[in-house]
Amino acid sequence: MEAVQDRAVGRRVLVYDTTLRDGAQQAGITFSLKDKLRIVERLDAFGMDYIEGGWPGSNPKDLEFFRQARRLRLSHARLVAFGSTRRPGVPARRDANLRALLDAGTPVVTVFGKSWDLHVTAALGTTPAENLEMIEETVSFLKERVDEVIYDAEHFFDGYKANPVYAMATLEAAARAGASCIVLCDTNGGTLPNEVGEIVAAVLEAVPVPIGIHTHNDAGVAVANTLEAVRRGARHVQGTVNGYGERCGNANLCAVIPNLRLKMGMECLREDSLAHLTHLSHFVAELANRAHDPSAPYVGANAFAHKGGVHVSAILKDSQTYEHVAPEVVGNTRRVVVSELSGRSNLQYISRERELGLDKDDPAARTLLEKVKDLEYQGYQFEAAEASFELLALKTLGSFPNFFTFEGFRVQVDQRPGQPASAEATVKVRVGDRTMHTAAEGDGPVNALDRALRKALEGVFPVINTFKLVDYKVRVLDEKEGTAAKVRVLIETQDEERSWSTIGVSENIIEASWQALVDSIEYGLWKRLGQAGQAQAPVAVPQS
Repeated sequence: MEAVQDRAVGRRVLVYDTTLRDGAQQAGITFSLKDKLRIVERLDAFGMDYIEGGWPGSNPKDLEFFRQARRLRLSHARLVAFGSTRRPGVPARRDANLRALLDAGTPVVTVFGKSWDLHVTAALGTTPAENLEMIEETVSFLKERVDEVIYDAEHFFDGYKANPVYAMATLEAAARAGASCIVLCDTNGGTLPNEVGEIVAAVLEAVPVPIGIHTHNDAGVAVANTLEAVRRGARHVQGTVNGYGERCGNANLCAVIPNLRLKMGMECLREDSLAHLTHLSHFVAELANRAHDPSAPYVGANAFAHKGGVHVSAILKDSQTYEHVAPEVVGNTRRVVVSELSGRSNLQYISRERELGLDKDDPAARTLLEKVKDLEYQGYQFEAAEASFELLALKTLGSFPNFFTFEGFRVQVDQRPGQPASAEATVKVRVGDRTMHTAAEGDGPVNALDRALRKALEGVFPVINTFKLVDYKVRVLDEKEGTAAKVRVLIETQDEERSWSTIGVSENIIEASWQALVDSIEYGLWKRLGQAGQAQAPVAVPQS
């Protein structure tokens, strides 16, 4: 695979992912060895140019990662080992960290060095002259032994603002030694876009090596700084998936990549990569054990969500009225939510999308809209519980089958000294002409209710055994009321085919939970049985 200087020409921008090294430095994120290998494979399939795997000289896990990564068969990406220049006073050939970089066996090595004279004297404890020797000797030593050496100029922008002559001298040392690309790093993340642009332009005039950019988000402008650097001539960008990284994070590649391609007309990655961007973002968030940001540009669940009635009315006519790009271009989907801000256009869109058979001029549409507004006034939030909204719409239209009728429940919690609390629930429902009265114990009152309801229905609807409750959230709606406050319960359920969210609201947390549980079961039955026409009539219940 050709080196950077052969590829980074014209409008081509190379993308370098550092999620596994810089991204993993975010508080609360830890990738297992298996996680790192899976992410490498996914980034390669996505079309990433470079994947920085870690710092082999810093910890045993990264050493083992590079050993196992040799067995990976990457189709496009070049795997990178990361480390620092040699230590002061230690020849490159005897430096243990440089030896570890070579032992990693990657075709590309990235080393960082000091650009800010403050760091040279205060952090490294050496002289500016020695630092220049460290940079040049390290890059030269590695260049003789690996295909490609990338030099990261740490703290470059702060260093340039403090002492531009010395900062430029560090870049010249790396260039003389044969660095394939010199990356300007805004390590503290406090530089603004206009400064980045001016400094990048000055560097490009002075240094005859392709220039890259590495930004942090401490001032909230990491993506903007990256794009400005490219606008001024940088042709190599570094960042992380979802913007993970130390302190406030790194430049978010999930925003950088589509902006480069769609807004700036730059060539980066493959043409089909963007269509997989949202999936990549969710995949990495899952392995990082982080909740995915619903408001993330391009890839968030709300990136193409429409709530206001005027907005929805417009996108029904032309989606460009309220969408700067088509969601499918980045692998996302359009979503219309219903709330107290909704109009009949919202209902029309959702009805068409879910085949509910509701026309916006139908009197039932006005009835449904009034119900939604009234329920949201009470504390419901259907934008987070679309399954409950769909049930409400079907019941308003009179097209929902009566799977079962609720007749009552009772919950008892027993607490004895020195023992964990136990819960028991009894549930009474009617299916057809038979009443089902069952009891079950659980880890808590909601779990006991869930088990009792399933126990009552599973003999008639065995498909219920495939429904799994995977998330349960409670939010207090009016904190000033203390223990008498109204609460909203959100439940997420899934089966082999889909997941769905339902809602319940009440001053009684058990009642709110029951509402959400019943909706969860009814919606699952509707999707598995009702739509196939298998439950339109009362269900015959076998007699015991």
